[in-house]
Amino acid sequence: MRVLVVEDDARMAHLLRRGLLEEGYVVDLASDGPEGLWYATESPFDAIVLDVLLPGFDGFELCRKLRANGVWSPVLMLTARAEVRDRVTGLDAGADDYLTKPFSFVELAARLRALTRRGQPERPTVLEVGDLRLDPAAHRVWRGGVEVALTPKEFALLSLLMAHPGEALTRTRIIESVWDFAYDGTSNVVDLYVGYLRRKLDRPFGRDDIETVRGVGYRLRLPDTG
Repeated sequence: MRVLVVEDDARMAHLLRRGLLEEGYVVDLASDGPEGLWYATESPFDAIVLDVLLPGFDGFELCRKLRANGVWSPVLMLTARAEVRDRVTGLDAGADDYLTKPFSFVELAARLRALTRRGQPERPTVLEVGDLRLDPAAHRVWRGGVEVALTPKEFALLSLLMAHPGEALTRTRIIESVWDFAYDGTSNVVDLYVGYLRRKLDRPFGRDDIETVRGVGYRLRLPDTG
């Protein structure tokens, strides 16, 4: 089993390397984001241990770049941040698991064993509805041949609509899927974000595909096959 450790703290990196070697892994070390990206795209790894705070670009960005480059090795993120939003950011970036520092090496080794048993996950399916195309792994969206930049929340909302084309989705369901069950923000947040999507994906292209279903919520129009 071959593992890449991306960690800028030399002492931590060598402790991890020594422990993983004793566990029977072959270990490569990288000390910043660009170096980690180079290693991971040049050679196959059974798992990647990835620190969040890295020079060059951070672990979140590195994880996104790995997935965008088709690297699907399981990623275990190490973070000194205990906040839920930071852990969620890592998972949304494509990580498979995380550990908050300080951690025990025994737990890290156990989590790595669990990840390597699973093997590499399959690349998420690209969603296509009419001339809309959404790549979940690369976090990119196109209308026809034109790429459109979306914020993370806009991207999540469009993903939900494209996963259920022609289906009327209630505002409650959208909030639970795109935000969370306990979301306590403004009550019109769904309407605001639908408006953002329409301004980016419908109006510039002379389209009206994101439909309002009166008294219910919103629906992405199915393409006209006639």
